[in-house]
Amino acid sequence: MATIIERRAEDEDAVLVVCDFSPPRGGDPRLMAPAARLDADFISVAYNPGRSVRVSSPFAALWVKRNASADAVFTLATRDVNKVAAQSILLGAALHGLENVVVVKGDPFTSRELESVIGVNDFRPTNLIAAIRQMNDGLDFRGRKLREPTNFCVGAAIDLGHGIERELPLTRRKVEAGAQFFLVQPLFDPRPPLDFADEYRRRYGEPLGELFCGVQVMAQGGVVFGEAPGWVSRDLERGRPGHEIAVQVIQSFTGSGLRSIYLVPPILPGGRRDYEAAQQTIESIKD
Repeated sequence: MATIIERRAEDEDAVLVVCDFSPPRGGDPRLMAPAARLDADFISVAYNPGRSVRVSSPFAALWVKRNASADAVFTLATRDVNKVAAQSILLGAALHGLENVVVVKGDPFTSRELESVIGVNDFRPTNLIAAIRQMNDGLDFRGRKLREPTNFCVGAAIDLGHGIERELPLTRRKVEAGAQFFLVQPLFDPRPPLDFADEYRRRYGEPLGELFCGVQVMAQGGVVFGEAPGWVSRDLERGRPGHEIAVQVIQSFTGSGLRSIYLVPPILPGGRRDYEAAQQTIESIKD
C-alpha cells in the first residue's frame, strides 16, 4: 500500500480523505467492524481518546489494514512511552507493514488522574519525529544501526485555534524534524489553513507539507471541536443532517483548492461515534 504522501502525489486533483477512528475499549474484533464500512482513503486510528484504556493504536491500525478497504494510519503519543518503548512499538508496526504514523503529545492527565498514573514524555513530539526519520536512515535513538531501516511517512497535528503565531514556529520545528503531512484540527472555513500556508511560505521561503484540513461531522448535542459558526448551529436545530453540513463545508475547502480532508465523525454524548454519518459524508463527496 502507498503512503499518504505517495497517494496524494498519484492524483493531485482527487479529494483524499483521512477519516478519524477511535479504537474500542475491548478486544472483541466485532467492535472494530465500523472501520471496515468506511470508504475513506485512509483511516487514522486515534490514540486512547479520553485518556481511557483502549486497543493500542498500532494494533487497531493493523486490523484496519487487514480487514478494511482503506489503508491505515496509527497514532503514537509521547506522553505514555519512553524512548526504548516508542522505538520498539515503531519496529513492531514496521514488521506488519504499517507505514503512516502521526506523532502527538497526548492530552495531559488531570490532577486526579495523576494520583494513579504518570506521564512519561521521554520524547517531545518534535524529538520523536526526528527519531523516526533517523530510524528511516537505519539508526535507533542511541545511534546504533538497525538490522533494516524503516519506511515511515510521519505526520503531526496543527491546531489553528491556538493562533498562527503560536503554531507557525512549532510547525516549522516539526517540518525540520521530518514531518511530511499535518492533520489540522476541525474548522468550518478554508481561510485559516490557506492563510497559515501562505504565511509559512512567506516566513520560511518554502511550501508547507500536505495539510489535511479537519472537518467535523456535526450532531445535535454532540461534542464540538472549537466553536461552530452560528449558521451550523441553526441548521442543526432545524433538523438538517450533520453529514449535509459537512459536505457543504468540504465543498468550500475543495473549491478553494484544499483537496486533502481530515474527516472527524460525530462524537455523541457518552463518547459513542456515528460512523454511519461519516460514511454518508464520504459517499457524497466521492460521487
